Amino acid sequence: MAVSGPIPMAANLVGRDDDGDDAGARAFKECLRLGEIPRAARCAFWLGLGLLHRGEVARGSGWLARARGLLDEGGLDCVEQGYLLLPVAMQGLATGDAATAYAACSQAALLGDRYGDPDLKSFAGMGRGQALIRLGETTQGVASLDEAMVAVTAGEVSANVAGIVYCGVIEACQEIFDLRRAQEWTRALSRWCESQPDLMPFRGQCLVHRAEIMQLHGAWPDAMEEAQRACDRLPQPAGPPDVVGMAFYQLAELHRLRGEFAKAEQAYRQASRSGRMPQPGLAQLRLAQGQVDAALAAIRMALDEAPTRVARSKLLAAYVDILLAVADVPSARAAADELAEIAADLEAPLLRAVAARATGAVLLAEGDLRAALAALRNASAAWQELEAPYEAGRVRVLVGLVCRALHDEDTAAMELDAARQDFAQLGAVPDLNRVDVYIRKRPATGPSGLSPREVEVLRLVAAGKTNQAVATELFLSERTVERHVSNILTKLSVGSRTAAAAYAFQHGIR
Repeated sequence: MAVSGPIPMAANLVGRDDDGDDAGARAFKECLRLGEIPRAARCAFWLGLGLLHRGEVARGSGWLARARGLLDEGGLDCVEQGYLLLPVAMQGLATGDAATAYAACSQAALLGDRYGDPDLKSFAGMGRGQALIRLGETTQGVASLDEAMVAVTAGEVSANVAGIVYCGVIEACQEIFDLRRAQEWTRALSRWCESQPDLMPFRGQCLVHRAEIMQLHGAWPDAMEEAQRACDRLPQPAGPPDVVGMAFYQLAELHRLRGEFAKAEQAYRQASRSGRMPQPGLAQLRLAQGQVDAALAAIRMALDEAPTRVARSKLLAAYVDILLAVADVPSARAAADELAEIAADLEAPLLRAVAARATGAVLLAEGDLRAALAALRNASAAWQELEAPYEAGRVRVLVGLVCRALHDEDTAAMELDAARQDFAQLGAVPDLNRVDVYIRKRPATGPSGLSPREVEVLRLVAAGKTNQAVATELFLSERTVERHVSNILTKLSVGSRTAAAAYAFQHGIR
C-alpha cells in the first residue's frame, strides 16, 4: 500500500484469497489491540471490498459495516472516511444512481487530496469519471478518468489500486465506445501485468480486454486463446463473478461468430451464471439459429431493463437486425434513429460506424437505395479506419445488396466477393454461408425491371389498395410505399396509379 502499516494484501494479489483474508483479519485485530482505529478501519475496508468483488456480499458488507462503525463510534476525522465513501459510489453506479456516486467520489477525492493519499485520489477519480459518463457529461468524465490514470502510470499508487483503476478506466472507455483510449490503456495494462506476472486478479481482466480488441481487429484465433485463458485463470467460485462473466461472454461471442453454436450457448449460460447479461449475443445466436421469435423476445426484454442510454446503445444494433428479419421496418427505423442520436451525442467513431450500418440496413429495407448507399459507404469507411474486418465485411454485404437492387450487378458482385474473402479469412462460417447464397442467387426481376418488392406493391395498388393499406399488409412504412410507387411509375413510364394498375392487368400481375 501507499501507506505504512500491517495491511497485508500480497496473498490476494497472487490469487491466494483465503490466506489474504485471514491475514487481513489478523491485521485488523492487531490494529484494534494497539488502539489504531483508523488503520483497523482501513483493514476492514479492503477485506470488505475484496469479498464484494468476489461475490461474497454478506461477508463483504459485514466488514464494511464494521469499518463504518469504528469510525462513527470514535467520531474520527481521517482519510479512511474517504475510503468508506467508495462503496457508496459503487452501489450508486450499480443501481443507476449516478448522482449519488458522483457526490461520494467527489468528496472522497477531496479527502484524498487533503490527506495526500494518492490511492484514494486515483480510485475516487476513476469513480467520478464513471459517474459523469452515466450523467451524460462524457467530456468531463473522460478528463477525470485520464487524471486518475496519471498517478497509476507514474507508479504513485499501490498495486491493488493500480489494477482496479486500470480495469475501471478501460471498462468506462468501452462503455462510451472510446476505442482509442481503450486500446491505449489495455496496452498499458498488458505491460503492467507482464512486469508483475503473479497478479492474478488483474491478469484475467487484462486477458478479456485484450481478447475484445483482438476480436475487433480480426485476430480471432488469438482472441479465442486469450478469452479461454481468462476463463481458465478465473474459475468459479474463486474468480470475481463480474470478471468471470466477462470472460465467458467474450468466449461465447467468438464461438457464435465462428458458427460453433453449441459451444456459444454453453459459454453464454456460464456468463449468465456469473452475473453477466448474455445479451445482445444470445439474441443474435437465436437469430442465427432461425429462432426469430425467441431472439426478438430476448432483445426486447434486455432493452426494457437497460438502465441508461449508453446501455441501450449496445443492444440497438442487434435489435435492428432482428426487427428487419421479421419485416418490422417501422420499428427498425425507430431503433436505428435512436441509435444514431446516441452516437451523435457521444461523438464516438465506433458507435457512429455501428449506427451508420443500422441506418443503411433500414434504408435498404425501406427502398431508399441512394440514401442507403450513402450511409453504408460512411459505415464502410469508418470500419476500415478502425481496422475492423468483420464489421467491414458485414457492411460490404449490404452495399452489394443495394447495388444489386440498383441493377449495378458488377459492383454488387465485387462487394459480395470482397465480403466473402473477409469472412473466409476470419472463419466467420455463418456469414460466409449467407454471402455464398447471395452470390449464387441473383434476384429475379419482374417486367420492366421491377424488383420483387415492387411487383408486390404493384399487385396491391392494382387491387385498389391505398398506400396506407399496402404498408400495413407488407409491414412497411407509408413513406416506403410512396417511394416504391414512385419507382414503379418511373420504370413503367406511366403517370398515374390508374395507368400502373392497367399495366399490371395487361401483364398478369394480380
